[in-house]
Amino acid sequence: MARDSAVYTCQSCGGVHAKWAGQCSACGGWNTLVEEVAGTGPPGSLAPSKAKGRVHLAFETLDVETPPPPRIITGVEEFDRVCGGGVVPGSALLIAGDPGVGKSTLLLQVAAQASLRGVACAYISGEEAVEQVRARAQRMGLAAAPMKLAAETALREIVEGLKKDRFELVIIDSIQTMWSDQIEAGPGSVTQVRAAAGELVRLAKKRGVAVVLVGHVTKDGQIAGPRVVEHMVDAVLSFEGERGYPFRILRGVKNRFGATDEIGVFEMSDAGLREVKNPSALFLNEGGSRAAGAAVFAGIEGSRPVLVEFQALVAPSAYGTPRRAVVGWDTGRLAMVLAVLEARCGLGFGDKDVYLNVAGGLRITEPAADLAAAAALVSSALDKPLPQDCVVFGEVSLSGDVRSVGRMEGRMKEAAKLGFGRALAPGGAFDVAPFPVAGVSRLDQAVRRIDEENFK
Repeated sequence: MARDSAVYTCQSCGGVHAKWAGQCSACGGWNTLVEEVAGTGPPGSLAPSKAKGRVHLAFETLDVETPPPPRIITGVEEFDRVCGGGVVPGSALLIAGDPGVGKSTLLLQVAAQASLRGVACAYISGEEAVEQVRARAQRMGLAAAPMKLAAETALREIVEGLKKDRFELVIIDSIQTMWSDQIEAGPGSVTQVRAAAGELVRLAKKRGVAVVLVGHVTKDGQIAGPRVVEHMVDAVLSFEGERGYPFRILRGVKNRFGATDEIGVFEMSDAGLREVKNPSALFLNEGGSRAAGAAVFAGIEGSRPVLVEFQALVAPSAYGTPRRAVVGWDTGRLAMVLAVLEARCGLGFGDKDVYLNVAGGLRITEPAADLAAAAALVSSALDKPLPQDCVVFGEVSLSGDVRSVGRMEGRMKEAAKLGFGRALAPGGAFDVAPFPVAGVSRLDQAVRRIDEENFK
């Protein structure tokens, strides 16, 4: 007979320990070990089957035409874009984000819009009562949607209920509230989250239903629970938004059926989330003139070109240690650009405070933003504004070289569509630009062009 023994599982990384300790030896977290009961019975036998003529493993070749997977079109175009053109039946998606960012609101809209298109949808909430979900739907004008609602946290009841009815899209809000009576651990623990996610993913694959799981995040912005959940699902989506901004970004972190780093842009309002069809116009300054310290970056997010404004302020430091503050960009990248400007271009920032901000709450990660950030810093330091119709992009190396980046033609076309007529970019942009380009091969050349206001 199987005998149970106590183990201690880290609630941050999922590491298993034989005895309790104040600090997890795997991730270094303090007071994260929780006692759980694990079965220690003998594993099942892996002896070969005695059945004659049975093929246990069939190999195939690569030269077989495979049709693309079918898609469930939900009707929320930005959500469908990030999913790769729609949700694939039988897939499992994990959506994570900060508390209050709008995960439940987004998925309620997705379920309601999909049900209005004839998709059988179920929304199961473990955090709110049915009355609360219904009240939100009425406020958003979605009360007429023929979707099914339920409030339940018991995993056994949820699985049995989903097996009785035939659904095409199921939303679980959230996976941290699910509880299995077969595991002696509290809801939200690593063991419970792993077991609940595994059971729901198996249900999705077996019955061909698309399951969307809502996940919580830790104070560091990481998805709460074991990392194995991210490996189990087919897609991981991150719902981001800065406090004080109405804009929300749905970003694809992992997608087995589409491109990663694809983004969908929404704007939060009293009636829910509104899709933003042209995010470039949303993230740009609407004023008639551009101040010193502002540079428009022509970036690429997934398959979509996006224009966003970098804002920099370089001011004399009032204290002994100058401040470095950045929002929407990598702090280490800013330190590198400042070091290159000092070492290769002769500009001094050692006695100055430096502030850098990406307008609109968007977070930029691609290296092509190096030149835009440098141009904004130089423009503020020299008090020389860039032209109103100028976009900037390019990667800066430690040697001071400005390198070419990918998809320059798409960046240029998006800029031309929004009325921009010139660019400060690597020299290779000449061949694909629909307007004049001030080509530079080194960062000091870009500094001279900004100082001399020469962008021809």
